[in-house]
Amino acid sequence: MKNFLSNALVIVLLIVGLGVWIALPWIGVAVVAGAITLWLLLTRTGRLALAATRIGLASLPQRWGASSVIVIGIAGVVGVLVAMLAMGQGFQATLENTGDDSTAIVLRGGSQAETNSVITRDQVPLLETLPGVTRGENGRPLVSAEASQVVNLTSRSDGTDVNAQFRGVGEQAWAVHEKVRLVEGRKFGAGLREIVAGRGAQKQFQGLEVGKTLRLGNQDWTVVGIFESGDAHDSELWTDAQTLATTYNRSAWQSISVRTDGKQGFETFKAAVENDPRLKLDVESTAEYYRKQGGGLNKLLKVLGTVIGTIMAVGAVFGALNTMYAAVATRAREIATLRAIGFRGVPVVTAVMLETMLLALLGGVLGGVVAWLAFNNFTVSTLGNNFSQVVFQFKVSPPLLWSGLKWALGIGLVGGLFPALRAARLPITTALRET
Repeated sequence: MKNFLSNALVIVLLIVGLGVWIALPWIGVAVVAGAITLWLLLTRTGRLALAATRIGLASLPQRWGASSVIVIGIAGVVGVLVAMLAMGQGFQATLENTGDDSTAIVLRGGSQAETNSVITRDQVPLLETLPGVTRGENGRPLVSAEASQVVNLTSRSDGTDVNAQFRGVGEQAWAVHEKVRLVEGRKFGAGLREIVAGRGAQKQFQGLEVGKTLRLGNQDWTVVGIFESGDAHDSELWTDAQTLATTYNRSAWQSISVRTDGKQGFETFKAAVENDPRLKLDVESTAEYYRKQGGGLNKLLKVLGTVIGTIMAVGAVFGALNTMYAAVATRAREIATLRAIGFRGVPVVTAVMLETMLLALLGGVLGGVVAWLAFNNFTVSTLGNNFSQVVFQFKVSPPLLWSGLKWALGIGLVGGLFPALRAARLPITTALRET
């Protein structure tokens, strides 16, 4: 009964400790690490623990096959967790980098995305006259009425049909979307079935080299240029808005992009739209609009990454438990001898824990390095809220690597604690008689 209560208390303290560990910022972790280091160096018990750790590490090469189970298992957990979170972070970063706070996107009232928005053509001249709208060098308002169509293209990776965003834009679009820069070929001509493709789309889809011809909407289109924007527009194909509308029998626009006079100009323009009874339209900054478009998928990837990581972590914990229990069993005489010559329970527990944590640290670093080398800046595409593919890159950031390392050390803590307690509780006489 006493051992049961003792183990129950250890489990409760372990759960609390893991919760605190996960919540700790890097400064808190540094303080904890510093306190443990000072205790090991400055106290008699700590120095005994260090001496016992050195003895255990000296015999580690003889047990490297079993110890590698801990390292590889934890590396797998960290690698998968970091990769999943890096995918979500990369997708979100791409969308958050799209647009800014001084560019407005206008949709039909109540619409959540361009796919379910319809704006009649007679509303465009009204928007151009509202206060807050920037005018270009030619004196014309920087307003781009845009049509949106989802088309099928062939994926470069596996040859399957995937959706892509085919956007029809006005003449002013190049000035409204300031990040878009032509890097190859030329711009499409007005009234012509010509396409300018984003660099991300060119990398992910077949047939988008300059000079190639595509069959879209039962018509032949010629790719005449490539642009780069570093955001979600990199996944799109652009053409003349009126040409796209004629091809797909569109009598209205899906959205209108407006360049405003800074943040104050955006607020002025938004208020003018809301106060005009002729306009039943919603106005958002392009930065906020695209940030919302990626929020759901990013949360889903975080949940999936955490769930998958947790399942794998449980397996890694059992692997660590088995390995460390076996290590304690094979070193029973050694541990008993240490205790017989004056090493008490705390130094023995600390020594086993330090050995496990060092293996966990090695696994965490290995998993982080593999994730960085394999996935950082790896380009993929996924289905966005407009039912078309969004091309983005994995972002293996330092905060993600730090989270993976904390997971690794947490697994090491759980996997080493109970074998360490068993080593400290092992009767000296019984252990000395074992072969």
